[in-house]
Amino acid sequence: MRVFSLILVGAVVCLAAVMAKAQNASGFDIAGAIAAAEEGSVIRIPAGLYAGHITIDKPLTLIGDGKVIIDGGGGGDVLTILAADVTVKGLTLRNTGKSLDKENAGITGTFPRASIIDCRFEDVLFGIYLKEAPDSVIRGNYITSKLLPVPRRGDGIRRWQSPRVIVEDNTVIQSRDVVMWFSDGVQLRRNRISQGRYGLHFMYSDGNILEDNQLENNSVGAFLMYSHDLTIRRNTFAHNRGPSGYGIGLKDMDGLIAEDNIFVGNRIGIHLDNTPSEIDRVHVYRQNIIAYNDIGIAFMPSVTRNYFTMNTMLENIEQVAILGSGMLKGNHFTLDGVGNYWSDYRGFDLDDDGFGDVEYKAEGLFENLIDREPKLRMFLFSPAQRAVEMAARAFPIVTPRPKLIDTAPLMEPVRTEVVTTVQPSGYSMWFAALGLFAAGAVCMAGGVRPWPAWADAANATGGVA
Repeated sequence: MRVFSLILVGAVVCLAAVMAKAQNASGFDIAGAIAAAEEGSVIRIPAGLYAGHITIDKPLTLIGDGKVIIDGGGGGDVLTILAADVTVKGLTLRNTGKSLDKENAGITGTFPRASIIDCRFEDVLFGIYLKEAPDSVIRGNYITSKLLPVPRRGDGIRRWQSPRVIVEDNTVIQSRDVVMWFSDGVQLRRNRISQGRYGLHFMYSDGNILEDNQLENNSVGAFLMYSHDLTIRRNTFAHNRGPSGYGIGLKDMDGLIAEDNIFVGNRIGIHLDNTPSEIDRVHVYRQNIIAYNDIGIAFMPSVTRNYFTMNTMLENIEQVAILGSGMLKGNHFTLDGVGNYWSDYRGFDLDDDGFGDVEYKAEGLFENLIDREPKLRMFLFSPAQRAVEMAARAFPIVTPRPKLIDTAPLMEPVRTEVVTTVQPSGYSMWFAALGLFAAGAVCMAGGVRPWPAWADAANATGGVA
């Protein structure tokens, strides 16, 4: 049976090679067209199957006229860009080599202003790999990796020392990461990244903007490290439930604004480690929905100078956790007199101004115990948990010091501007819960309670004095 399978695979490979050679011999020659073209030319490739290992060594535009497939034959790179001002559009690139050492890619480029638009990448180790390629554009591509264990896959998109790149409207499925290292001023918008390791992986990349992206069903939605001045707006981080399972992980980040994002169904919605790291920096998290995660926000004990306002903390198993011994100091959950919505708040609003009349305090004894000893999470929702909490209510002397205090808790969830198309993908419970929340938000928008005046004022000023 094994011999038959090998023979069948060999026959398929030979057939593909014969088809590619036949197409090139009887029809269009891509390499020849490139060699004959003048700089700045537009080359239109007729539909067909072509052999890979093509090099573009002059400024020109390569466009697929119909269904154009370029096959790498299972070795090396499919297409290499060795000139500035090259555009590749409307091609299908497939079947690279499998060498992580050689970083085999569908398209690799090492010159400025490369544009890779509306291409499809199938059975590739790395999808698009730009090295020292500033001012490039990666737009509208579909990328999926080889069917290998995740550590052996390449990255769907990797940018190294490539500042001012635009990455938008791409779909990346089942690759390893989407990587941005040593690349400043990059704009990532409307990308969908799923079923990978790190949806987005940043290191040493400053002044970047992440807007309207969807990072779902990865091990980690985004892990952002050692960078400055990052804006995260209207993104969805959903069902990222690997071993760490962060919706977003932030380590040694400085200069962050996070607003109008959705964090739903992750192990940890937001994980903060030494962020911000510089003593003169303050980070603001505003108008985010943090819902149905195991932990909404997780702090390492030394983290300070984070401000949370107008966020919706909805039915997380643990709203806020401290991962390790120590107290949560120097972080604030009320900014300019506006706090956050907490679904477990038990206070009241007698003057009907939209704010609770008593403080929100996170002081659950069982939560305090599992922060110190994570193995106790196995007793969540058990009679043991209920017994511990009952004892804390009956004997206040054992109630721990509050982890956090919100002095102006909101009585209702806050609207966000994000639009999401999150799919269940095996997490039907989370999806159903999100649907219930969305239904509640619609009811609110329909006039059950007017949008408070303080919210409009906070929107106008950005929530910061």
